[in-house]
Amino acid sequence: RQILGLVDEAAARAERLHHGETGELRLGFTSSAPFIRAISHTLSTFRRLSPDVHIQTREINTREQIVPLSEGSLELGLMRNTQLPDTLAWQQVLREPLLAMIHRDHPLAAKAVVSLTELAQEPFVFFDPRVGTGLYDDILGLLRRYGVTPVITQEVGEAMTIIGLVAAGLGVSILPASFKRLQLNEMRWVAIAEPDAVSEMWLVWSKHHELSAAAQRFKKLLIDASSGG
Repeated sequence: RQILGLVDEAAARAERLHHGETGELRLGFTSSAPFIRAISHTLSTFRRLSPDVHIQTREINTREQIVPLSEGSLELGLMRNTQLPDTLAWQQVLREPLLAMIHRDHPLAAKAVVSLTELAQEPFVFFDPRVGTGLYDDILGLLRRYGVTPVITQEVGEAMTIIGLVAAGLGVSILPASFKRLQLNEMRWVAIAEPDAVSEMWLVWSKHHELSAAAQRFKKLLIDASSGG
């Protein structure tokens, strides 16, 4: 009986692992990912459905996720749209507007909509290009499409630092709308006039490393949540 009990217990563990109820999920994400409702909702739902799965999260910028995803040390990555190698597959989980951030006392803060040209006339607070964030290429690419070259006076490593410096009156900037959940009295979020001022968040995985059952469950939950399913 004891042997049969151990066999049954082992079979039950294997079954739970097969259904993604135990094991480990290795997830990389950019700093903006937790501010996106579909992602925070999916994390909460996954934790409720799979309380015994160890979620190993790693905050890592977009370009820095590519190698660990290709090698399999990360199973899934949440990153801003960027050029990916053929070894990786992806699916869009969010398309959102980019918004201007302006100190509340600046004349532009009173406007409902601002243009990129107007923003480029102000000191610009932005990411350090060495950090590897996808938003760096995303936003500078948008500005260049309209022939706009910002005067970048402050270069920092984190979006939260950008928000803090704009709130301190050191310049203007642009970030995705998901960051609007952070409301500071000292600054305003203002819509951008150009229609292609948008950014995407992608769920990315390797084509050549099989996803664990836990990763497959998380992937399905997030895709369903982002599509309204």
